[in-house]
Amino acid sequence: MSILIVVAAVALLASLAANRFLRPRLVSADDEGMGVRDLIGPMQTLTVLLLAFVLATSSASYSKADDAARAEAHALDHLAEVAAYVPEAPRLRLQAGVVCYARAVRMREWPAMEDGQGSPEPDIWSKDFRQTFLELRSEPSFGMLVSADESRSAQRQQRLAQASPTIPPAIMWFLLSTLTITVIGLGVSIPHRNNAAQLTALFVITALLTSALVMIYTIDRPFAGFIHISPTAIRQIEDGTLHDLRAERPASVLPCDPAGRRTTPV
Repeated sequence: MSILIVVAAVALLASLAANRFLRPRLVSADDEGMGVRDLIGPMQTLTVLLLAFVLATSSASYSKADDAARAEAHALDHLAEVAAYVPEAPRLRLQAGVVCYARAVRMREWPAMEDGQGSPEPDIWSKDFRQTFLELRSEPSFGMLVSADESRSAQRQQRLAQASPTIPPAIMWFLLSTLTITVIGLGVSIPHRNNAAQLTALFVITALLTSALVMIYTIDRPFAGFIHISPTAIRQIEDGTLHDLRAERPASVLPCDPAGRRTTPV
């Protein structure tokens, strides 16, 4: 993201230099130039283009990532609720596994998704789920447990898929090039003298277009940046399941540490 701001700043400086040194050589009637009203046209066109990318691509990816994270938490909660209908020993293992899985997702996988990566820690607990299911094949709730776990797995894969940027780098570079060319072109077009209003508009246009590009970059990475998705939903499932587990077995020991790493042997 910093490269976007740097390139925009360089483009603005180049625009000012072009206005100062290049325009006097290209235009003799320096007092007749592009007015502030004329600058609004390119600003509107490019802003609409950039916002279209934000709404059509980045926002869609952000929304899908948020929906997947919530759906995964809901499926995990459903798994914990169905576990209440199985015998005590597998029920406690499943509830403890839900807590540890949520911790692994929240503490291990969520930071990794900032770089578009996943973590192997949640896989440890999903494997434990399936091993426990094998003991419950004769239970009426077996099908519901398997269905909830399949939904959890599918939503996790969707969440991980949306963690990677959806806008190709070539498009981002194209938009950045468009911003640079536009800003420099405007610098050449505005008058060389008596241009305080036009220079102010140039600064505003550059700031708006740069903000739009930064917005695209940030929203296209839904688990990083200042507009990011937090693991609030899965944290609530972790706390709720742990509360239920402690209410039934206050002295029970979880098989994981606060970061979701296994602390007891398989």
